[in-house]
Amino acid sequence: MLKQIDIRLLPEAAGDPGKIIRKASQKTGVPVDRILDYQIDRRSIDARGSQVLMQLRVTISDEQLGSRIPDMMKLLRNVSSAEEVIIVGAGPAGYFAALELIELGYKPVILERGKDVRARRKDLRAIQQDGIVNPHSNYCFGEGGAGTYSDGKLYTRSHKRGSISKILNWLVAHGAKEDILIDAHPHIGSNKLPKIVQAIRETIENHGGEVHFNSHVQDFFLKGKQVEGVIYNEGQFRKASRVILATGHSARDIFNLLEKRGICFEFKPFALGVRIEHPQALIDEIQYSQRPRSPYLPASSYALTCQVQKRGVFSFCMCPGGLVVPAATAPGEIVVNGMSLSRRDSPFANAGTVVSVGAGDMGVDVLQNPMAGVEFQAGVERLMFGAGDGSQKAPAQRITDFLIARISDDLPPTSYIPGIFSAPVNALLPHFVYEHLKEAIHKFDRKMHGYLTEEAVVIGTESRTSSPIRIPRDQKTLMHPEISGLFPCGEGAGYAGGIVSAAMDGERVAKAVAISINSN
Repeated sequence: MLKQIDIRLLPEAAGDPGKIIRKASQKTGVPVDRILDYQIDRRSIDARGSQVLMQLRVTISDEQLGSRIPDMMKLLRNVSSAEEVIIVGAGPAGYFAALELIELGYKPVILERGKDVRARRKDLRAIQQDGIVNPHSNYCFGEGGAGTYSDGKLYTRSHKRGSISKILNWLVAHGAKEDILIDAHPHIGSNKLPKIVQAIRETIENHGGEVHFNSHVQDFFLKGKQVEGVIYNEGQFRKASRVILATGHSARDIFNLLEKRGICFEFKPFALGVRIEHPQALIDEIQYSQRPRSPYLPASSYALTCQVQKRGVFSFCMCPGGLVVPAATAPGEIVVNGMSLSRRDSPFANAGTVVSVGAGDMGVDVLQNPMAGVEFQAGVERLMFGAGDGSQKAPAQRITDFLIARISDDLPPTSYIPGIFSAPVNALLPHFVYEHLKEAIHKFDRKMHGYLTEEAVVIGTESRTSSPIRIPRDQKTLMHPEISGLFPCGEGAGYAGGIVSAAMDGERVAKAVAISINSN
């Protein structure tokens, strides 16, 4: 007997096996003594009513249920002597492309400009504490990519791009908790993800793949319109007839290289705005109607979106119980992002709050200048930096002052370690971004009464929500339409947004590479 049902329980009962079985018995009519085992297939929080409930999808059985976790390592083979495929970038797109290539019998050779996850921590401390930005090792660049040290959220709507369950199973196989397989909004945490990323690298290397850090790709080696390899670190050459370009959304030097080489790419719409930080207890009170929050409930989150004059404004990368972190990739810019540790126990909640930016906002013909979006982003980031003292301190306003364009007399506490200073963030943003944010914040407060409060602080600038360019690829082969053997991939190429969607795109591109090799 196998039955799958949906049940609803109080949070304190949702972790009690006896109460789950009794509720399942009531729902199905199956006697309690006939239910010998169960497993939770899906778990979410329903906070819409007067009482917060846990929604569980449960499979019950009159026999013992086996493990839901497949042996992922059985998929892999030794590829140490197989044909090589170069992967530029060791983020989720690059690493999951590598795993897929090994499964398909090809040897991935990963070239990563930054450092491994452990060595990378020193550079993160330098930007947090001393304001020193290493352009090759920071919150965006280095092993694991931007997601490793900026939260590890695994939620995606990209269900048609590939197998989400396969990505999650790979993460569990490398040390993630099984909870990510059942939670509606799975999350690992920036304190846990580095070990998982390191374990994935070890799997790649143990099966014959190679991972090279401090290996900054600076040029493509082309023979006519065919890739023959890449040039990195001032003249070193690695030969391969297939190159997966998985550099992430902030690799502006790679975008410049494409332009220099005459390799076509195009402007892509993106979003830009601020990061807004609230006390977590306030968000809990708004979402759960509880203050303090029940110990059986996680820190509450939110997702807000609206249209302002036919333009989208939305929250992005919401981090309950999180921290605001500096995400600049070069000196002379202020960029902020958010992260949470696995327990999400910071007293603060933060989220990017951004406005859609399109070709019409650039002031130039984006067909003639596809780098316009990159230049737009960089211009705002430099303005934010120029308002400060030359450190990574970020300009900020109380949200109430932001709405009336007034510099705040003082600022509330913040999680942002480099510190914040009072500044006219409203004037540092492009005018249309500010005007749309201003109206959207009022709309968000009507959806979440209490969101608009002087306890909240607006911090500039949230500008790296996604890549401002797209590198075209053939719809069938996933290869660049002009350069044979070049496979644009992941967030940096404009085909993903977040850890899971980037990982799925990496797998998809790896399969396309294998088809390309086999067809020759």
